[in-house]
Amino acid sequence: MFHASALGKGFVHIYTGDGKGKTTAALGLCLRAAGHGLRCKIIQFVKGNPDYGERQFAHRLAPEIELVQYGTQEFIIPGKTSAESIALAAQGAADAEASIASGHYQVIVLDEITVAIGLNLVALERVLNMIKSKPHGVELVLTGRDAPMELVKEADLVTEMLQIKHYYVQEVPPRAGIEV
Repeated sequence: MFHASALGKGFVHIYTGDGKGKTTAALGLCLRAAGHGLRCKIIQFVKGNPDYGERQFAHRLAPEIELVQYGTQEFIIPGKTSAESIALAAQGAADAEASIASGHYQVIVLDEITVAIGLNLVALERVLNMIKSKPHGVELVLTGRDAPMELVKEADLVTEMLQIKHYYVQEVPPRAGIEV
């Protein structure tokens, strides 16, 4: 195991695309990082489901991995966003800014942040400022579909999950332990 300061320069990752696996990849990175003694914080935007497997398990991984949700259980329809969803997203963005600046975490995941941007819950400029203000030793991971090109340009690593085939099109509902 190495000391957290051995991480050196932290990079900005984006996991985007229409395919499955963006959140899963970010969670896997946190698991690997925690195995090496790094502290991770996962901030989930537009997700507020207490039944999500990662939320149920995260408390077992504390203090190395912390997970918080800033969303409701409702499906957000563009242009019909509830006041509660707007307020939660603002709280999540404030938490993200504070966590990035805190020096407490070496890996921070902003899960579904690009979706929050697309729904006008979090301003793109605010996320760009988070990237620009990120301390040297913080690895920052952004996930979600339709990553804006402005974020892609600022990132050091961009992975696009491409859906080639998915059982969802056969109307298979999300399954506990696999999708939620």
